[in-house]
Amino acid sequence: MSQRKPYPSDLSDARWALIEPTLTAWRQARLDRRPTGAPAKVELRDVFNAILYANRTGIPWKYLPHDFPSHGTAYFYYAAWRDEGIFEQLNYDLVGLARVKDGRKPEPTASVIDTQSVKTSSNVPVTSQGTDAAKKIVGRERGILTDTIGLLLAVTVTAASLSENAVGIRLLDRAKEAYPTISKSWVDTGFKNAVIEHGAGLGIDVEVVNRNPGVRGFHVVKKALGSGAKHRMDHDAPPPCPRLRDAALQLQSHDPHRLDRQPRQAYNGRSHTHLARSLLGDKGQFI
Repeated sequence: MSQRKPYPSDLSDARWALIEPTLTAWRQARLDRRPTGAPAKVELRDVFNAILYANRTGIPWKYLPHDFPSHGTAYFYYAAWRDEGIFEQLNYDLVGLARVKDGRKPEPTASVIDTQSVKTSSNVPVTSQGTDAAKKIVGRERGILTDTIGLLLAVTVTAASLSENAVGIRLLDRAKEAYPTISKSWVDTGFKNAVIEHGAGLGIDVEVVNRNPGVRGFHVVKKALGSGAKHRMDHDAPPPCPRLRDAALQLQSHDPHRLDRQPRQAYNGRSHTHLARSLLGDKGQFI
């Protein structure tokens, strides 16, 4: 990493240690295919920090500060990591680590789906936006699928004119491909039978949760299966997606007691299970 005054968005040493092996393996694979075999001249950590800076501040690439790699270099790496699935691999590995640290198995079995329509700026291409007739919003619709502790498992962004059912089906497909262990998903009443039937075809029980108008705020009770330990989380502020308040009440640890499936291999050849154990110690217990 170059010697400069750090920005608030920069990765800490500990966080960089979590993702560095995957990025280094990716770069080495590209260098091995290069005819000249010349080494790269840019530090991967500087590139990743540049991407984080642009993401956090929302600036155009050309406005990156001069103490980062050039905007062309930063965007080249961003586009390559996006197109070659490196960001997805990093998210997969980090989700596994976070779940292990929370006392769970690396791969989830339950999920929550929700969508949100947002307005777009005036210079967004017309072909990439649409009108949400129900919410009277011209823009895009973003959908997310998370596990029961809020970790992102799948994301999709479409024109706002696309139905919630279509977005939900996309999310289920992506999540099931990355996490075959998923067998349960909660959705709100905006999702109809099409999502339920599609989920059934994938082996996912999709449950529609009706909103309770008498419930205000956010209150979740989690039960750790097998240990008998109970953890309570109380928040006064409403959740970002109020339509899922009732679904939040049902979010319990949904992982069965079995380790009958081998974990997916990471890009660098090490499974995230082994990576988690090396980082968190051998005392971590999967539940």
